[in-house]
Amino acid sequence: MAAPAVTSSQGPPEEPITIPSNLDGVAYLYGHPLLNSLSPPLHQTVYNALGLNWTQIPLSSVTGTSASYPPPYTRSPPIDKFLVSIRANPKFVGSSVTMPWKVAIMPHLDDLTEHARQAGACNTIFLRTDPRTGQRTYVGTNTDCDGIREALVQNAPDPSRFRGRPALIIGGGGTARTAIYVMRRWLGASRIYVVNRDASEVAAILEEDRRRNPDATAQAPLIPVTDPAEAARLEAPAAIVSGIPNYPPQTPEEVRARAVIQAFLGSAATATSQQGVILEMCYHPVPWTDIAQLASTGGWKVILGSEALIWQGLEQARLWTGRDVVGTPGLVQQVKDVVAKSIAERAAAKSSL
Repeated sequence: MAAPAVTSSQGPPEEPITIPSNLDGVAYLYGHPLLNSLSPPLHQTVYNALGLNWTQIPLSSVTGTSASYPPPYTRSPPIDKFLVSIRANPKFVGSSVTMPWKVAIMPHLDDLTEHARQAGACNTIFLRTDPRTGQRTYVGTNTDCDGIREALVQNAPDPSRFRGRPALIIGGGGTARTAIYVMRRWLGASRIYVVNRDASEVAAILEEDRRRNPDATAQAPLIPVTDPAEAARLEAPAAIVSGIPNYPPQTPEEVRARAVIQAFLGSAATATSQQGVILEMCYHPVPWTDIAQLASTGGWKVILGSEALIWQGLEQARLWTGRDVVGTPGLVQQVKDVVAKSIAERAAAKSSL
């Protein structure tokens, strides 16, 4: 069954919430615009491997025909309509949550995990069912935490080298907040440098962090760095997470931030065997970014953001299916192959425009 799409003169039409009768389980991808999302093919690979008659349905899709890039997209339904629908849907198994709802949906859920609270955003809804009453609780979490952690740990030559060493976060959005939590909780960073073009975004991160973690002595301190000379003097980070788009710097603030990043990354002439790893979260429209190239030239091991996407998706699948997804023979490699193929195809399509 499906609700009729709503057309608005003030914006694109609203995507209907469908519940296919031929499926046993339905997950959703809630947000808009969902341009080239890899979440549905990732989850379909898992469901097929586990023998589940499930699928994930994006709640935003291309509407009309247009040669423009990006194409026109529908709007996802508002939060109240979405929640009423999933609460009434016996086939609902869980949902990915993306922009613009990752923060706004949090007060409307029954419970939040510490991951969601510390990251300040919810990217996943999963169900808890009371074994006595059968009552379902709708819980928000943030599996990007798991994605960033596993991408770094699984691909680092020696993950133990993260502990007691500085880390560097590039950016001022949700990825930066999540990465800070990961560096503190699991990787044992001694301090965390923050580099971003917008000083107000960094100030917001610092203020939120003070409210969330009032006992500052128990946390790796956050250290904003805005001077390339200071960056060159500081102890080098062992792990870097970059969460900014792959655009050439243009404004004075962007140029200065890029100079700070270059100072941290060094050059081929200054590269040593002690260089660490960098997780470049931007993989669309191409997986190899300008920052990835700068890091590689400086002797850093570059981990593509698709790795974080894979591991956060596998954690979502574990929560939704209740199965040992990672422990299923061959499944992780199947997911990696599907994601790599999709990224290569979409990068090729983008370059041909």
